[in-house]
Amino acid sequence: MKERWLPVGVLVGVLFGINVLARLIARFAFSEDTELQDRLSLAMFATIGLVLATLAFIRGQRRPLPDWGGEMALAVLIAMVLTIFVGPFISGSQPFGAGAGAFFSQIWLYAGFTAGGVLLGYLVLTALGRDYRSRSLKRFAEAKQAKPRRVVRR
Repeated sequence: MKERWLPVGVLVGVLFGINVLARLIARFAFSEDTELQDRLSLAMFATIGLVLATLAFIRGQRRPLPDWGGEMALAVLIAMVLTIFVGPFISGSQPFGAGAGAFFSQIWLYAGFTAGGVLLGYLVLTALGRDYRSRSLKRFAEAKQAKPRRVVRR
């Protein structure tokens, strides 16, 4: 059971840690400049997307998509909930402190960058032919070609 949930917990911790780091930098270094805070927030989302793209590339080589896709989706969902509801308290605000528009904007940005990151990583993996399915089909084709032809006698 630990082997099943440990990767999910680690991924949640990494994604939420990226958010916490970005919020602390925005709070203490750029407390007056909202434009730099917005840029830092966008950089945080891009970093999360790159982490997920890398992880999808690595996991997609070793296991089929249904095995790791659910784990990754659950981890992203938990990290998003933590980011949206706990994250604002770290930066000295509240979840709905900037209004409903900013709240829902954060949800859409998080969902877009995470989905885009996973999709990018998996598409690159598939384009290179290194995904689990392509490699198993390649092994199957090589095994079929390695067998000698069977002669049929009449």
